[in-house]
Amino acid sequence: MNKDIFEGKWKQLKGNIREKWGNLTDDDVEKIAGKYENLLGRIQERYGINKEKAQKMIDDWEA
Repeated sequence: MNKDIFEGKWKQLKGNIREKWGNLTDDDVEKIAGKYENLLGRIQERYGINKEKAQKMIDDWEA
């Protein structure tokens, strides 16, 4: 899923994101605000992983 599609489908994806990444708070999800890079950064922060691993997690989730 490219960044434009991600941002366009944000309202639909919010629930799925909360299920997939339980360490993200409701506040985190609101701050992500449909921005792909924000999701990537929040996953890195909450799970203590590097950008590549966070990117792989998102790619696997999208598949």
